[in-house]
Amino acid sequence: MSGLQELDPTRRFGDRVAAYERFRPSYPDGVIAFLRAEPGLTPEHVVADVGSGTGLLSRAFLQSGNLVYGVEPNAEMRGAAERLLGSSDRFVSVEGRAEATGLPPQSVDFVAAGQAFHWFDPVASKAEFRRILRSGGWTVLVWNSRRTASTEFLSAYEAFLRSWCPDYGKVSSHYEDEESLALLFGADGWCRGTFEHTQSFDYHGLEGRLLSSSYAPGPEEEAHGPMLAALRQLFDDHERGGRVVFEYDTGVYAGRLTPT
Repeated sequence: MSGLQELDPTRRFGDRVAAYERFRPSYPDGVIAFLRAEPGLTPEHVVADVGSGTGLLSRAFLQSGNLVYGVEPNAEMRGAAERLLGSSDRFVSVEGRAEATGLPPQSVDFVAAGQAFHWFDPVASKAEFRRILRSGGWTVLVWNSRRTASTEFLSAYEAFLRSWCPDYGKVSSHYEDEESLALLFGADGWCRGTFEHTQSFDYHGLEGRLLSSSYAPGPEEEAHGPMLAALRQLFDDHERGGRVVFEYDTGVYAGRLTPT
């Protein structure tokens, strides 16, 4: 079991739902455009959004016209997606996880994971994805990766996270991990697109964005108050017009799964 799996992501975000829903970035329009051009996504395709959380990636597929199964193990996160997306008859909420989705065999055309694959067991999830995918189906992984040094503020925020959030290094080192991607797709088994994305925050938004992260100390932890005081100082040092900007590179990986 990897260090990330030991952190138990099925419960890790339960107390972060409100902040996650409000302050996590959506996905740029280029993601769906890329999937239409490369794997050939159409509105007729059925999508399993695995580790769907509050439904950020599911929303993009719903806007594309797809039927989406939002597969999420965390009850609080799943409930948020149901509140936000439940009015659509093309969104189906499913209690399940990457290694055991609960979906029927050969029931979907695309398996997608937004900001979640680094929490999965890559070998067990690959077997499950192969089980639920129809012949010729695709697997898609998407990450909004925050730039860490493109501006003075982002360099300072990266240093802040490494100083105040003990789990940050463990979690961030697994984003877009080449070894895990190769276990899933095979050494050369994916195509990739990259798109720019941004978020602009006042101080309240910056605090919410921080507290949406699983690695940030919560209110019950001794470091929480001093951490927020340091965040306020960071904001005051770098704000322009009362705001700071997060810059992202949104990476999209799409491929057909090779036999294990």
